[in-house]
Amino acid sequence: MQAQEDPTPWSIDERDLDPMDPTQRDIHLKQPTLHGRAYFSQLGIVRRKPCRPDAPATLSKSCSDKLALKQCLSLLSSLTSLLVCPENVYLDTLILPASQYCAKACVRSFSPEGRLRPVADRAWKGGYSFRPFVCKTISLVPDFSAADARQRVPFNVSAVYNPRFQETLVNGVLQGRTQSDERGASLVSRKRMWEDVRDVLGLIGGVEQLETVIVEARSYVKLKEMELLRYRAVVKAEVTSEALKGWIRNDVDDFSYSK
Repeated sequence: MQAQEDPTPWSIDERDLDPMDPTQRDIHLKQPTLHGRAYFSQLGIVRRKPCRPDAPATLSKSCSDKLALKQCLSLLSSLTSLLVCPENVYLDTLILPASQYCAKACVRSFSPEGRLRPVADRAWKGGYSFRPFVCKTISLVPDFSAADARQRVPFNVSAVYNPRFQETLVNGVLQGRTQSDERGASLVSRKRMWEDVRDVLGLIGGVEQLETVIVEARSYVKLKEMELLRYRAVVKAEVTSEALKGWIRNDVDDFSYSK
């Protein structure tokens, strides 16, 4: 919006909507939906990615929406919050390129004066609270920045490296494996993280937690609905219903536990 000659939001003329288009029909009926790069008359709403109009619609939220939620949920995922208290695992500063920084957009998206005002002074059980980060800018343009994206061609092969292991992934799957092969899961995938959490709980003697996490939860969605994660679930439910309106839960992205 800010990059346009006139960044003023425009309104939607419902006479121009196609009643046969599911996305437009949701707008017409005032039902929550996820939009990509469209409907700029609605500022501060949750948007999906990829945002390109020719990309298939998904329930994956934009990076800014996920970062806004992390100010309440902490940087921990559902799995890692079983091992670490979230109280001191919040982002302190967000560094943005000066050429792309828009103060109004950041205030609207992340600050207690913007869309997160309904939960600005909120604190929850389990070590959760609203902890806004500070947005700062940098004039240095790093190598491989988004500014050079138009000059580069995306590649479907990626490498995962640390001193303990190395992986080569093709379309997100271990090289040499197929998409349907469970053995193709990366060491940094949610499935492998689930297995690692189980192993860590076993090492620290958390027998009761171990049985709850592994025996009762047979799918990733069921895992996130467990009693052990009730405080986290309350935080997410309140923030997405009161502040990040339009957030649609992604129950489709599910998988079972097996080893």
